[in-house]
Amino acid sequence: MDTLNAFNSAIQRRSPSALTLEHVIQRRAFSFCEKTNVAGDNPDAGKAQEESNPSLSSFISTLVPTFLIAVIFVALFLLLRRKFKRNYEPRTFLGSLRPQERTPALPNGLLNWFGAFSKVPDSFVLNHQSLDGFLLLRYLKVASATCLVGCCMTWPVLFPINITGGGGQKELDMLSFSNVVDKNRYYAHVFLAWIFFGFVFYMVARESIYYINLRQAYLLSPLYANRMSSRTVLFTSVPRDYLDEGILRRMFGRQLKNLWIANDCEEIESLVEERDKVAMKLEAAETKLIKLANTNRLKAMKKSGQNGGANGGPLGAADEVNGESGSVAAKWVPIKKRPTHRLKPLIGKKVDTINWCRSELERLIPKIDALQATYRAGGATFIPAVFVEFYHQSDAQSAYQSLSHHHALHMAPRFIGVNPDEVIWENLKINWASRVVRNIVTIAFVILLIVFWSIPVGFVGILSNIKSLIELAPFLSFLNSIPPSIFGVVQGLLPAVLLAVLMALLPIILRLAAKIGGAPSLSAVELRTQNFYFGFQVVQVFLITTLTSAASASVTSILCKPGDAPNLLATNLPKASNFYISYFVLQGLTISSGALLGIVGLILFRVLSKFLDSTPRKMYKRWSTLSALGWGTVFPVYTNLTVIAITYSIIAPLVMGFATIGLYLIYLAYRYNLLFVVHSRIDTKGLVYPRALQQTTTGCYLAIICLIGLFGIKAAPGPIVLMVVFLILAILFHMSLNTALDPLLKFLPKSLEVEEEHLLASEDGTSALGNEKTNGVSGVNSTDSTAQALGPAPHKKPNFITKFLRPDRYTDYHTLRRLVPRGFAEISYDPVVERDAYYHPSISSQTPLLWVPRDEAGVSRQECRHSGKVIPMTDEGAGFDEKGKLVWDQENSRPPIWQEKIYY
Repeated sequence: MDTLNAFNSAIQRRSPSALTLEHVIQRRAFSFCEKTNVAGDNPDAGKAQEESNPSLSSFISTLVPTFLIAVIFVALFLLLRRKFKRNYEPRTFLGSLRPQERTPALPNGLLNWFGAFSKVPDSFVLNHQSLDGFLLLRYLKVASATCLVGCCMTWPVLFPINITGGGGQKELDMLSFSNVVDKNRYYAHVFLAWIFFGFVFYMVARESIYYINLRQAYLLSPLYANRMSSRTVLFTSVPRDYLDEGILRRMFGRQLKNLWIANDCEEIESLVEERDKVAMKLEAAETKLIKLANTNRLKAMKKSGQNGGANGGPLGAADEVNGESGSVAAKWVPIKKRPTHRLKPLIGKKVDTINWCRSELERLIPKIDALQATYRAGGATFIPAVFVEFYHQSDAQSAYQSLSHHHALHMAPRFIGVNPDEVIWENLKINWASRVVRNIVTIAFVILLIVFWSIPVGFVGILSNIKSLIELAPFLSFLNSIPPSIFGVVQGLLPAVLLAVLMALLPIILRLAAKIGGAPSLSAVELRTQNFYFGFQVVQVFLITTLTSAASASVTSILCKPGDAPNLLATNLPKASNFYISYFVLQGLTISSGALLGIVGLILFRVLSKFLDSTPRKMYKRWSTLSALGWGTVFPVYTNLTVIAITYSIIAPLVMGFATIGLYLIYLAYRYNLLFVVHSRIDTKGLVYPRALQQTTTGCYLAIICLIGLFGIKAAPGPIVLMVVFLILAILFHMSLNTALDPLLKFLPKSLEVEEEHLLASEDGTSALGNEKTNGVSGVNSTDSTAQALGPAPHKKPNFITKFLRPDRYTDYHTLRRLVPRGFAEISYDPVVERDAYYHPSISSQTPLLWVPRDEAGVSRQECRHSGKVIPMTDEGAGFDEKGKLVWDQENSRPPIWQEKIYY
């Protein structure tokens, strides 16, 4: 008791803020030592520790309910996809997509669509959707294949060595490093680590080369090279003296085609927002009035025994439509029932909504038009950002790759290929000094977030080893009365579920931090979020959970007998892999099946549409808007799964088997969704892929460091030296690889620009000489879908091994350019679109067209006539059915408010 009293006194002398969970555990541990004499001669202590981790029971208890849930999800998906095409195959028919963006429809049977689905290649996503989506599928395939190769390398060697290691472990734990006692056996782990980690680094190098060649082929293809964004460079932190068109034109010479100096648009932006808000309020009020009039008309006709019919019957007489505003509606709707609202909540004056909105729009629209003309003429305050458009992609690349200003951090950073729809305009106001401060603050914030997030995540890790927690906290002993099957679920499944829920709160915070940090575009936000979120995934989902799980299993014995700490940690750290076996089961089965089912999206689509879609515009937007993936938060999740599998590849090789299956199931789910369901709104030009590859190497470094630590704990000098040597070689190789490849990830080489021109000219049967450039790489017609076949591959078809070992030859630029889209879309711009492309949206914003439903009584016609004097309004393409329900023409799918997508 003297030891315990001394410990308590020491803790109480510290500040109250220092009394953390760790100290509580330590107090309980000392108390437990005193009661059970673990530090002394208790012969059952080791046995109790060995039996504290029922690994097989936890695994089975996790697998069974998870498998059942996955089966139910898949069964529901197979049934529902036949009925709800809008939710499960929207990319096959939606009119908001161009024909070339759609995917061929699958057979409508229960199971007969599998064959057709398997025949659609992954490259279809590249040709008809996005490069990012295609590379996500490739990453999942590569990760799964890497884990499969790891299983083939490690299982035949390490399983026999671990099983016969003499450590006395049981169930799944006997397959891990913790069951090996003989130090000489560690050399098998060392050399397999050399082989497998070397393979992982080779895969990273190979895939980086593949991406570089694919990126070059994609960006140099006529489809992309002719786009305005590929020829436009965004300069940020531009000095005030250089915010002058004359100076910029002299600076960039005759290659400059157009430029847009960003403006401070706070005034006009607020006016445009107010105009659009009032316009939508008017549209809603007009729709409400028309619907109310139609409902009352149907009731009146029903009482009189007449058949109201549906749309298409005789409309109101011309003289009635041309009459006084609201006269037709007044036949069916009393004045007191017309839509009204208060100018201020609760206490404001009540006004007629339609008349008030018309008067407000009469005031706002001319004012906005005048301000827009002033902004276009350069009569507004400039902010330190400039968009410079060049005649040719090669000229834009030259400007992007060159140093633009003689002062540090001025006219930098530069960005090329920025889509106008992705620009974060408020961040263009940031100067270089503010950007530096913002970067420091946001990075510090993320680091602090990691530190404080460790508390709840650490608690989840402790839950994965409840037996040891009960020993430290006896008041939890009631958990021992739980039936073994349920106990296994609590210990195996519950921590994984809690961890997934906890991590779901992060993306919004991290994207906001990336935006506050000064990222000028949504794609830049996604790339920064990818780094932030991967850091969270590794630290919280992996490291903290692993360490707390291992520590909670051994903290009692360590505190009672500190001299045994090395051996206890070496034994329990590999056993923490059991948590991740459950985690891979959860991700591979429920997450993949849940992604296919999309039950939340289905319910929200069906339920919200009934209660919130009160206008044709809202109905159309919900119908035509596809869900999108956030690349910055999708990639890190599966990159971290790969990192976990690689880290445990030598310590607990069994993890890789479940990782292989889990990652492949996730690949199948994303393959279906990318082909048939989701859409890509943000285009990073595939830059998320090389970042994911670089982050994957984290698994190698963690595994090497962990092995060095375990060998050190076991006092095995030979294996330690060999792993330190390999660590040095890995770092040197990685640094050399990045030095060689980094420029190719950022810039386009001059040599390939010339090569692409020559190839395009020869494919079109024209001479490369005298073929003058137009908008992009060359003057060829990039929209000829009959394409002039590309001809045979530039090399003989290789076997698998040759192709795998020589990516520089068999996945080179000339080969991969055959994958990129040809004849996908016509790249041409209307003069007005080209003039306004990189103006702030409030400068180029047009007065919205209002869309209301047509009724037989002629109310909509009269309202369109009178409101149309102030703002454009139409009643085409929407109406009411026989029951008075609001409907719109889904077959046409291109209502009056439809706007063709512009490929900037």
